[in-house]
Amino acid sequence: MDTKPLIVIVGPTASGKTALAVTIAKQYGGEIICADSRTVYRGMDIGTAKPTPEERSEVPHWGLDLVEPDQKFTVADFQKYAIAKIKDIRSRGKVPLLVGGTGLYVDAIVFDYRFGPAGNTSMRDRLEGLSLMELHAYCMRNAIPLPENRRNKRYVIRAIEQGNINNNRLNTPIKNCNIVGISTNKEILQQRITERAEHLFKQGVIEEAKRLSSSYGWHHESMTGNIYPLCRQYVDGELTYEELKEKFRVLDWRLAKRQLTWFRRNAYIHWCDLEEAQVYIGALLESDH
Repeated sequence: MDTKPLIVIVGPTASGKTALAVTIAKQYGGEIICADSRTVYRGMDIGTAKPTPEERSEVPHWGLDLVEPDQKFTVADFQKYAIAKIKDIRSRGKVPLLVGGTGLYVDAIVFDYRFGPAGNTSMRDRLEGLSLMELHAYCMRNAIPLPENRRNKRYVIRAIEQGNINNNRLNTPIKNCNIVGISTNKEILQQRITERAEHLFKQGVIEEAKRLSSSYGWHHESMTGNIYPLCRQYVDGELTYEELKEKFRVLDWRLAKRQLTWFRRNAYIHWCDLEEAQVYIGALLESDH
């Protein structure tokens, strides 16, 4: 059976990953699996910066609109979905491209994370029963680094879960897998983030947030992404429109820095700019023919 290489394209938000993946997929018969913990939710199109309808019409995209915003979706769910989809894409002689900025989703595939069956749920319940101080103490005892937002219980629990997962994974990437990271000049990336923020607001992200909140409320995991809590503050009169836009730009920049920090721990990523990445991936796929 024809086993095409898995091409993994990672990088921070607004780095141009999607456009690059579409170009590569069109040229070499590829299909894209989105590794993004936000775009799995239906109806959350603008705020999560999903690939455009045009991009989706040009190349098959998978991993989008998998669950409703009030449904739970875990990294284990994504791993199961993505592995099946990679197999399906290869079975049709196409090139699977795993593209995204959610490091945990990418690593679950690349390093073949092993998730315990029912243990995860019981551990989550146990952790949620602990106070924030007790969770911090757990992290210290088990040498688990505290997240940037250490006052947010959900983030601390996630850090603990990730710490446990990392003990049960491959040390090197799975076979027939090439990982490319998009490196972008700091000023250029900040400019792209600013432009994308403007685009989101022009598209109507505030109206999308209002519609979602009226259907699902503000408290689900899906509504905790950068833009939606800020839209809530704006709707409640706590932020002006200009403050909303500025805060979003700042938060998106922080997200980009966190993503880069995550990916830079992976010594198997080949870093290059967008133009170099296109040439590099093209060479990989040409040699595969």
